[in-house]
Amino acid sequence: MREVEDDIRAVEAVLFASEVPMSIGEIRDHVGQDVDVPASLAELAGHYVGRGIELVERGKSWHFQTAPDLAHFLRRERDESRKLSRAAVETLAIIAYHEPVSRAEIEAIRGVQISKGTLDVLMESGWVRPAGRREAPGRPLTYATTASFLAHFGLQSRRDLPGIDDLKAAGLLDPIDAAMEQLGGQDDEGELELESERDED
Repeated sequence: MREVEDDIRAVEAVLFASEVPMSIGEIRDHVGQDVDVPASLAELAGHYVGRGIELVERGKSWHFQTAPDLAHFLRRERDESRKLSRAAVETLAIIAYHEPVSRAEIEAIRGVQISKGTLDVLMESGWVRPAGRREAPGRPLTYATTASFLAHFGLQSRRDLPGIDDLKAAGLLDPIDAAMEQLGGQDDEGELELESERDED
């Protein structure tokens, strides 16, 4: 008879060996459909609370990560500049707030066309993924953010994205007229530098 502890250990082993976050369905594909994966995940998450690594859920996918207060032990202290064009930054924001969204819908929201390269850059970064085709004429491909996007920005889910009031409080939308004038006066493909630290185990 299968032991519950064996199921927990199997789920733990699968997640530990995986290089990418895994959904419950993907875990079941490895450990078997008869395993109570949610219960095993809950048990593991509790077991790793306060330890050097923790089990976290990001966008309905699970993975192990270094405890935030210990990350500096595994980080090489150097900054890497990741350059995104203004079009890429705006496109990423639209996808995050409206996903799943097609290219035509992104262009309608931005008011200008986007080059295919813009979406390619976001997918190469691992922050955006194809999310299937919409059941509409032409069956356009839609896009959505990834678990890597959530992890990079420290979000548990898209519900943690700042709302309009939060953006206004941070001064990002205040005053809105000045912000729109600034956006309108800049080259669509002007580059923005986003500084991020790369964690290297």
